[in-house]
Amino acid sequence: MANVSPTRGDMTTHPDASEMRDRYARVLGGRDVALVDGPVFLLGLYCAASPWIVHYTTSQPALVTHNLIMGIAIGLLALGFTRAPERMYGLSWAMCALGVWMIISPWVVGESPDAGVVWNNIIIGALAVILGLVCAGTAAKASPRP
Repeated sequence: MANVSPTRGDMTTHPDASEMRDRYARVLGGRDVALVDGPVFLLGLYCAASPWIVHYTTSQPALVTHNLIMGIAIGLLALGFTRAPERMYGLSWAMCALGVWMIISPWVVGESPDAGVVWNNIIIGALAVILGLVCAGTAAKASPRP
């Protein structure tokens, strides 16, 4: 009868060991900020839902639509960071720009916003800038220098 039980040998003798090692390094290469993807998604989710959470749907209808669209955009960036990090982390600077826009949007888009609306957008914007800088810094550190 043939011996079909698995043998325990050294993997370095496998003919495809170097190719498997290179592929493994490529797959995990841009995942230094994997822990940031979740908070970015949650920030986008909160941004989209914030008009109903902070209760300014009737007093600031323009900001309701604005925050919904911005929240969806931030959430899509987070999904992109998760799905194709090596391609998407270049857009982390765009997330910083979205954060700055979120900070100033109550005065640009809104009409006489109250303190709750202003602080809500300032906190969302500041978190977006911070998370965008973390992603951008890690992407810059991970990308090879010419």
